[in-house]
Amino acid sequence: MKVSARNQLKGVITNVTEGAVNGVVTIALGDNQIKADITMESINELGLTEGKEAFAIIKATNVMFAAGTERISCISARNQLAGTICKVVKGAVNGHVSIQLPDGTVVSGSVTNAAIDDLELEVGKPALAVIKATDVIVGVE
Repeated sequence: MKVSARNQLKGVITNVTEGAVNGVVTIALGDNQIKADITMESINELGLTEGKEAFAIIKATNVMFAAGTERISCISARNQLAGTICKVVKGAVNGHVSIQLPDGTVVSGSVTNAAIDDLELEVGKPALAVIKATDVIVGVE
């Protein structure tokens, strides 16, 4: 599978919560998990069940960052992944920030240079990648 999304995180499905129209698929990524809110039609067509390998696919523009590793309790985004910043590359207006999770998985996001500066996102510092469940695409091989 080749896609342009920067984040293609391979894991194992640990839970599928079915709804009338949408469902929530939980994918374990080492000690972390990521939830994807997708249609029941997609869940059924892809045969998503517990124990199946799957990819959580997230565009870099859909990843937000927070300084530190404390979970944000008053936010609707389900996915909050704590790690250490391993790369920061600034462009003319936007930059790319990558954090490495404890299991070695890297999550990258595209944010403004102003956000990088304001949050003091620097290599070696702790950070939280924040991703809405509706921004996660699920893929299988």
